[in-house]
Amino acid sequence: MTFEIIGKISNIETIAVGSAIREIARLRKVYGPGRWRKLKGIATVALPDGAVCEAELHWYEAHGVGRKEMKIKRFMWRE
Repeated sequence: MTFEIIGKISNIETIAVGSAIREIARLRKVYGPGRWRKLKGIATVALPDGAVCEAELHWYEAHGVGRKEMKIKRFMWRE
């Protein structure tokens, strides 16, 4: 799913580091070595259909490489 992040990502938490990441071998092969971490956070996103909502995002990050493979895990609906 393609989306655009609007504003800052908040409530950033580390989910896994190094060998605790299931995809660590693939990340190193595709993007290179580094201290890989899997993170999650909350951000306002704009979807391709024009909808704007808050969502929980997950991504991988390494120093010198940056954020990679960002995806929406769940939408944060307000009632």
